[in-house]
Parts: sequence; C-alpha cells; structure tokens
Amino acid sequence: MTEDMKIKVGISSCLLGESVRYDGSHKHLRLATESLSRYFDFVPECPEMGIGMGVPRKPIRLVGDVDKPRAVAVHDESLEYTDALTAFAQQKADEHDDLSGYIFMKNSPSCGVFRVKVYQENGYPAQTPGRGLYARAFIDAHPLLPVEESGRLCDPMLRENFITRVFAYANWQALRREGLTANRIIDFHSRYKYCLMAHSPDKYGELGRMLADAGNHDPEELGERYFAALMETLRSLASRKTHTNVLMHLQGYLKKKISSHEKAELKGIIEQYRTAQVPLIVPMTLLKHHFNNHPDPYINRQAYLQPYPDDLSLRNAI
Repeated sequence: MTEDMKIKVGISSCLLGESVRYDGSHKHLRLATESLSRYFDFVPECPEMGIGMGVPRKPIRLVGDVDKPRAVAVHDESLEYTDALTAFAQQKADEHDDLSGYIFMKNSPSCGVFRVKVYQENGYPAQTPGRGLYARAFIDAHPLLPVEESGRLCDPMLRENFITRVFAYANWQALRREGLTANRIIDFHSRYKYCLMAHSPDKYGELGRMLADAGNHDPEELGERYFAALMETLRSLASRKTHTNVLMHLQGYLKKKISSHEKAELKGIIEQYRTAQVPLIVPMTLLKHHFNNHPDPYINRQAYLQPYPDDLSLRNAI
C-alpha cells in the first residue's frame, strides 16, 4: 500500500520504539512496526512529552476517585498534571478526527485504557481499576473509535476483533466522504451482513430492522444511529458458535454448485472448526476456493470473506 492509502491509527509513541518513557526506555510493539505498519499510517503521541515533562522525568500515578482521578508525581503529590494531560488529550482529539483506531500503552496513568491502578489514601490501589487521563479524554471525544491496549493485542481474538473494527471504521469514513444516502447505507450493511452475524446474530437483526424504512429518514441522522449500533455490535467477540453459523450460511450458497463429495468435505471441515480442531482460516480457505470456482456476486462482496488483508494472518490463531 502507498502512504496515502494507509489507514491512520493513533498509537502511544513508546510502542513504536521511541525512548519517551519516564526513564528513557520504550515499549516497542513489534506487531505495530513489523506487521500492522504495512496497512496503518501510525500517528504517535506521548502525552507526558506533549505537556513538556521531558525525559528523564519523575514517574506519575493516578490517585483519588477512580471515576475522576488526579495525575501526580510518585512520592510528590504537589506536582500535579491532571489538567495539563486532559487539555492535551482534548486538543489532540480535535486534531486527530480522521483516525480509524488507536493503540494505547497498557497500565499507563496517561494512556492506559483498562486496569489502570488508582491509588487511595491507604497507599493501595482501589479495587476497581481506572483509565489513564489522556486515554479517557480522547475516548470520550471519539466514543465509537476502535481502541485497544498493547498488552491485550497479544490475545489472538482481541487482536482480530480490534483490526476488524479498524477496517470497518475506515470503510465507513470512506463512505461518509462520498456522502450518505439511504441506498449507500443499505449497501454498506449488505456488505457487512455476515461480519455482523458472526459478532451477534441478534444485533444483526436489529440493524436490519433499523434500515427497513431507510428511505423515510434523513441519511445523516440514520447513518449516525446505524454506525453507532454497528460499532457496538462489532465490539462483541465472535465465537466459534457464531462463526460456525455464518460458515453454514455461506455453505448454503454452494449446495447446487459443488459435488456431493465436496459438500461432505466442506461440512466436515466446518465441523472440525466448530470442535476446535482447526482454526478459522481452514474452512475460510476452502470456502474461498469454492467461491473462486463458482463466483456469486452477492457473496463476493461480503466483508466477512476478507475484513482485512489476508497477509495479516489473523484467522490463523482463532
């Protein structure tokens, strides 16, 4: 991909190998630089550097109310950075309104999204974890934006889910640039039918009903409601059960096109996937083989067959 074709994704600077942590170290995420960088144009930010803290610097931590914590220097709460980090996040949220995703540094009092420690007066972290101040303000400004943490991306299912959402978000942004119409929204939904079914059959049905009388609604208002529901649905992790359901639906399009031996083989491979004997890539590869030999215009348009580039190999481990 050329640079202007890549998807813009925010990332904590230290994850790109930049030595911006309080002690001059980094947290290089090789997944980002060696794999995702082929398709993502990363936009790095380090909030602490952004507010002028420099390197090296005193480390900070969150204290007080979990829902509204303060960021202070470790061992010196007179040095507070709460307002500065929040303001910097709001500034960057305004600047980066064209991102399609964000990868944050785990556990960080500025960038952590999940399980960030918030220390109490007794010196121990609260039982309920918090969220880094920069991440909190950025996510509040872009609540539908796909976000994930560096550590959680080691989980194959969370990694695949995040990247599926990033590409869906980017595809919707492209549609918005073309201009929303009822027909374009319906066409988008049609392309994402089986993706949505894999994440939540019930939510897929709700989205279909939402668009049943699309022509009677303002496209901007309808698009806003639809996209919010779409991203909520894609946040749900697809399971072997729901993937199997989709694979069987796709198999149905081939029943009059392939031989009885091929049907039995495909059915057996899908069953092996359902029972966790093989990863998702195995039945998907066989299905694609059959659809290449017996093209179906409707199926060929389905994002489920290729929600992201194949060479990311994300379905090899789920």
